[in-house]
Amino acid sequence: MDDFYLGKYATGEAVRLCFAYKNLLAGGEPGSGKSGLEQTILAQAALCVDTKLIGFDGKLVELMQWADVFDVFVGPDMRKALATLLWVQRLMDARYAKMSALKLRKHVATAADPFWVISVDELAYFTSVAGNKVEQELFSALLRDIVARGRAAGIIVLAMTQRASWDIVPTALRDLFAYRWVGRCSTPGSSDVALGAGWVDQGYNAMNLDPAKPGDSFLLAEGGVPRRMRVAWMSDAEVAQVAAFAAQLRGRKTAV
Repeated sequence: MDDFYLGKYATGEAVRLCFAYKNLLAGGEPGSGKSGLEQTILAQAALCVDTKLIGFDGKLVELMQWADVFDVFVGPDMRKALATLLWVQRLMDARYAKMSALKLRKHVATAADPFWVISVDELAYFTSVAGNKVEQELFSALLRDIVARGRAAGIIVLAMTQRASWDIVPTALRDLFAYRWVGRCSTPGSSDVALGAGWVDQGYNAMNLDPAKPGDSFLLAEGGVPRRMRVAWMSDAEVAQVAAFAAQLRGRKTAV
């Protein structure tokens, strides 16, 4: 979780981020490179055999290649989604109780008590499409709590959305993410929803990114300013190879 490669900055430097105790929010229209970013991160997380993985995928197609690697996989099933988040919340509370007893400020990951990485592909599906209004609001509240408190407990959230709008990513949620990435957006407002209000006025407008260059994007890392970057890309065949190898490392039986 300490040194993940995401691509290259416009200056040519490698983009490397530590995901231990850090969450990431990614927004961008279809074809902007968001899926490439997600697959690149998951490929490296999957190879960390002392890391547990949970995937939420309302479309079933974005994360399906990792189905044999995920410890929990949630498709278009709101009840399972809520049950999973409630389980994660209980895990988080138990870890905080243990940390308090040991006078620790952060969870120390071990093979027996590892980091958990939660990847939510298309946040909007679970907060505005699936289920009813009560269930959508509960999903949002649980996710916000996990993003807010989970990182110190070793629970990391990767949240992806094509709909970077204030109703999908309210400020109270967005500002909890240490890392924010944005690919091309259709409006300046969507760019600011993903990165943070005011960055468009300072020249960081994802609407101006070249649609012919998927992965061309801005990355805001904790304590810095957005930097132009190009996301690394993996073909479907490469993703399948890494997923099969990761499943084997984890002692999973893969589908024939």
